[in-house]
Order: sequence, then C-alpha cells, then structure tokens
Amino acid sequence: MRIGILTGGGDVPGLNAAIKAVVNRASEHGHEVLGLRRGWAGLLYVNPDDPASMAEFSQPMNESWVRTIDRTGGTVLHSSRTHPGKVKVGDVPDFLDVPPDAEAPYDFTPHALRVVEALGIDVLIPIGGDDTLSYGLRLHEEGVPVIAIPKTMDNDVHGTDYCIGFSTAVTRGVEFINNLRTSTGSHERIAVVELFGRYSGETSLITAYLAGVDRAVISEVPVDIDRLAGFLVADRSANPSNYSMVTISEGAVVEGGSLSLRGDADAYGHRKLGGIGEQVGAMLKEVTGVNIINQTIGYLMRSGSPDSLDLMVANNYAVMAADLAMEGQSGRMVALRGGTYTNVPISLIGEGVKRVDVGEMYDVKAYRPKIRHVGGKPMFLY
Repeated sequence: MRIGILTGGGDVPGLNAAIKAVVNRASEHGHEVLGLRRGWAGLLYVNPDDPASMAEFSQPMNESWVRTIDRTGGTVLHSSRTHPGKVKVGDVPDFLDVPPDAEAPYDFTPHALRVVEALGIDVLIPIGGDDTLSYGLRLHEEGVPVIAIPKTMDNDVHGTDYCIGFSTAVTRGVEFINNLRTSTGSHERIAVVELFGRYSGETSLITAYLAGVDRAVISEVPVDIDRLAGFLVADRSANPSNYSMVTISEGAVVEGGSLSLRGDADAYGHRKLGGIGEQVGAMLKEVTGVNIINQTIGYLMRSGSPDSLDLMVANNYAVMAADLAMEGQSGRMVALRGGTYTNVPISLIGEGVKRVDVGEMYDVKAYRPKIRHVGGKPMFLY
C-alpha cells in the first residue's frame, strides 16, 4: 500500500509529529508513505507527464527521513490554502487547459484525481482544518479513500472535541499575556490582546479563562464599546497595579459593525482577518481617556514546538489514521469524543463549524468567561 499524506491551511505545532507517526506506523507494516508538498497544491500543480513536477511536489518518506522532524513545529511538507476545486484565473497551472465554457473559479478536481492515480496513492491522509478537510470530503465523494486528521488552533472542526494545535496555542497565549502584565501595569494602561479565531471565540475565551484576564470578547457576541469601557475602567481601578486587560478574537465585531477584513479572498472564500484589536483599542481610548497597549499575538500562537498534549494527540491521531488506512477503511476522521479516541464519518466536516456554547461558557453582559458547569464536559470545556 502507498499512503499519501499532506498538510493544508495554517501550520500548527504537532504536524511534524503526526507525519512522523504515520510514516513509522506504516513502515513497520511494510507500507510506503508519500508526502505531498504544499497542501492541495501537491495535487493541482503536478503534471503527470513531467517527472520534475512529480519530484517537486512529492516526497517519499521513510523512518530515516522523518527521524528528527518531530523536534520542531511547523510542517516539513509545507502548506498552502490551495483548493483544486476553486482555482482562480491567475492560479491555473500552465500545463492545464481551462474547461470550455467554464467560469472562474475553475474546478480541476478531475485533474487531481488523475494525479492521485499517477502517484499510485491507495489512501490519502490530509491533516487540516475545516477548509482543508472539506476538500478531503470532496475527494472521498469522488471515490478516493480518505482518512482525515483534524488540526487547527481554533479547535472548531465539527465532529471532534479536540484538534491538533489548540493546546499549544492557548499555552502560548497565556504565557504572552502574563508577560504583558508587567508593561501594562508599569504604564497603568488597558491592554487589548488580539488572538486568532475567525468564527469561534474559544481561543480568546479559554486563554482569558486560564490567564485570569479581566474581560474576553469573542466572535459569537458583538461588543458594546461603552459597556466594555466601563468594565475595563472599573477593573483597572480595582487592580492595585492600576491596569486591566481584555482578549479579543480576530473575528469579533463591534455592535453595528462588521468583520475587520483585508486583502483578497482565498480559494475558500476567506479574506484575511486582523485589526479588530486596534480598532477596539482606539475606541476604548476615546471613551476612557486611558492609554492603550494593543498587542496582536498572531502567528506567535502557532510558532515553535508543540506542548506535551499536542505531541500526545498528534501521535495518537496519526497512529489511528495509519491503522484505519491499513485496515482498508476510508471516509473517516480520527477524533477525540468524550475523552476517548475514536473515528467518525468524514461527512461530519460538512455540517459546519463548531462555535462557543455561549449559554454555558460566557457571560454576555459582563464580557467574560463564565463556566456554568464543568462536569460532563470535554477537557477543554468545548
């Protein structure tokens, strides 16, 4: 058997550990693993008639090749947000002809299927978030055997309680916020800390919960600036060091406003988020008269080596995925549900994005975490 593996979307700590575990598990049982470079671009940009393109976008991997890759973060296979089913005019490979009468974006899935066959891939293991895995679902529906591994800092893939990368992202957030307290307190300011999270505010919520931040603004609940300002001023006055802090999801919005977007939409229809922290900070300064520290943690949340939990989950997800592949199963996604490792139909990915259970985990009026019940909840309460 030849197993293909790829990583798509934003990188997270733990990807290399998962790649290594798949290779080692498959090699132990006499199977090959072929890495596809740059996510789904590894299928779109391969010309089956050109050995050079085959070599550029694929990497045979064995136990020796992956021996040390788990010691660092990121992904040795690189990544992209390419979607072979939605290719823009300027992204069409030179060797491919645009289908007659087709309108952009173009669907080159038939080509992707030919590449899977040309590379001799018997089963494909994509590691990604809901965008990357949604195309894995498409290939599954087209007849390609697929076993999915969920990863994303936002922890918002439907069908699993946990995605690779979330623990490390929260750990980084808590560490940076606690470090930022010294400067915020020294200058007696209000700190606005922007964290990743497009549709789900869990990263902002859980980071604020664990770091003991005064307030948390999440993607699910529009914020009233005047009310938030009143809380932060009161929090600052009650603090012996005369400062206060608020976390905010990059996908959060001010009441009556819209997402803070920039740039062109990617292949999945998403424009880049960012800037809501500075926008809210400017509004808070205008209302309160207090100087603001605006801090966007951004890519630092997903940089560096994984923590022990992400190493554990990455390894176990990978072993499960490899075992499912070797057993001849397909159309599955490995998952954690109720604290137990399991697998679910990959079709669950198409049921939408998980979001914070506001009624159970958030105080809408006070803009802060409020965990009403812990018993019976997953480890990360989500």
